[in-house]
Amino acid sequence: MATLRVHNDRLEVHLTPVEKSLAFRSADVIVQRDDIRSAIITDDPWIWLRGIRRRGTEVPLVAAVGVWKTHGGSDFVLVKGKRQAVVLELSGGEFARLVLSTNRAAELVEKLRVEVPTGHHVADDVFAEEETSGD
Repeated sequence: MATLRVHNDRLEVHLTPVEKSLAFRSADVIVQRDDIRSAIITDDPWIWLRGIRRRGTEVPLVAAVGVWKTHGGSDFVLVKGKRQAVVLELSGGEFARLVLSTNRAAELVEKLRVEVPTGHHVADDVFAEEETSGD
């Protein structure tokens, strides 16, 4: 699964080679922290998919990876099985919203909430996802 890295100024979604292939994307997803308007944890990420799949792959209730085109822009989706997900509403950049399955949703939201005073450096946090059977 993708590795999520939280930096002082940005969130990086490092996709695996398979995820990049499924998303028809060569680059990782990088979002500036200033662009994150809200973060919601959901137990059912499938209800958060909106619009039409533009680039990517979808097997309903199994996996959805790629870009979904909506009236208001584009969403990047990385949903796997019945795992919890974080929905990030964005105010700028390439996407209007990210929907990301993660086994550590609460930790990710908490780290995104932390305010770091200007001039201070906090170690980057890495959220590597472990594959689990049964999903």
